Amino acid sequence: MNDLLLRGGRPWTPGVPLAGADILVRDGRIAAIAPDLSAEGVDTVDLAGALVLPGLVESHCHLDKTMFGGPWVPNTGGPTLAGRIANGEGRRDELGLPSADYASNLLGAMVSGGTAHVRSHIDIDPEVGLRGVEAVRAAAARHADRVDVQLVAFPQGGLLTRPGTGKLLDAALAEGVEVIGGLDPAGYDGNPTGQLDLIFGLAEKYGARIDIHLHDRGALGAWQFDLIAARTRATGLAGRVTISHAYAMGELAPGEQRRIAENLADAGVSMITCAVGDAPVVPVRVMHEAGAGLALGNDGVRDLWTPYGDGDMLRRIMQVAFRDRLVSDADIELALAAGTYGGAAVLGIEDYGLRVGAPADLFTVDAETPAAAVVSVPIRKLVVKRGRVVARDGRLSAD
Repeated sequence: MNDLLLRGGRPWTPGVPLAGADILVRDGRIAAIAPDLSAEGVDTVDLAGALVLPGLVESHCHLDKTMFGGPWVPNTGGPTLAGRIANGEGRRDELGLPSADYASNLLGAMVSGGTAHVRSHIDIDPEVGLRGVEAVRAAAARHADRVDVQLVAFPQGGLLTRPGTGKLLDAALAEGVEVIGGLDPAGYDGNPTGQLDLIFGLAEKYGARIDIHLHDRGALGAWQFDLIAARTRATGLAGRVTISHAYAMGELAPGEQRRIAENLADAGVSMITCAVGDAPVVPVRVMHEAGAGLALGNDGVRDLWTPYGDGDMLRRIMQVAFRDRLVSDADIELALAAGTYGGAAVLGIEDYGLRVGAPADLFTVDAETPAAAVVSVPIRKLVVKRGRVVARDGRLSAD
C-alpha cells in the first residue's frame, strides 16, 4: 500500500549539497534514499532530474473566511483592523460563511501546489459559535488523504472585550481543536496580562499549542514579544508558542531585532510572517542567525479581508524572500526552509522531511536549484502525500 519508487530526482535538505538519488517509498514512508535503487512490485516514476522538495507547510491561513472558487465579492472592509473585523463579521451570514465548500476549494488548490500541512485559524465568538470549526473540519475530511489540517481557536473579535468568547474557546479545545489563539493582547484587548493569563491557562489545561496574532507596531509590539517570551518560560511551554505577523519585528533597529530574536530562541517562541501587503516582514536572516523558529503562511485568501491570494505556498515563500531582500541562493533557501522545516517545527510535526522513516510527503519541480524554484514558482509536476500521488502538473489526481 502506497509503495512507490521515484527514480532520478534531486532531493533537497537544507545545508546539504544537491545530488541525484532515487527515493523508495514503502507503506507511505520513505524507506531509502540512494542512487540506483531497485524494488519489485512497486510503481516507478522517472523524475528525469527534477528537484524534490518536502511538502510545504502552510502555517497561517483562515480557511473559515475564504470564498475561494465562489463569485467575485468586492472588498468593503476598509483600511483599519477594526473595520476589517467588523466587515467580516457583518457580512459572513449574507455570504454563507463559514463554508465547507469554499474551504475545500482552497485546500484543493493548496494540495495541487505541494502543501502537505495546514494550520488554519478559525474565528470563534458568541455570534458564530463553533460553526467555523465544523465547516473546516468537514472540508478537511474531503481531503483527508491529501493534506493534514490543524485548527486554531481564534478570538478574531477580541477575547476579554467579548464576553462569552473565553468559554467558547474552552469548548473548542475540549472538542479537540489543537491550538489556542490570541489577538493583540495590548492593542486590541487592552489587557495583555489578562489575555495571556486566559490563553496560557487554556493551553496548560488542554495541552494545546499557542498562536497569537500580534499586529501592534513599534515599542508596544516589541514589549509584548518580551512579555510572551517571559510567560512561555514561566509556564514551561517552550517550543509550543508562536507569534503570528509580529509586524513590529520588521521595523525595529537591527540591534533590537537581534536581541528579540535571541530572547525568543532562548524562550522557545517562534514567529510566523506572511508578507501581507506593505506590512513589515519578520527578518529571515536575523531569525536564522539567532536560532529562532520562523514559519510562513498566506494569511487571508480571497475573503472579506482581501481579494488577493491563491493559496500557493511556494509563491508565498517567493514573496517573503522578495520583501526581505533575500537575493543570494543561500538566503533564498532560508525562506524555503521556513516554509517547510520551520513550519513543521511550529506545527509540532516531528515526522517530517526527506529522510528515511518519515512520511513520504513531497513534491517535484523542474528547477536548476532550490533558489531558482522559489524565484520562478514552477508548476508542481508531482505531489505525493504519504506515498500516494495526489496531484500532477498542478491538478489534483482523480481518487
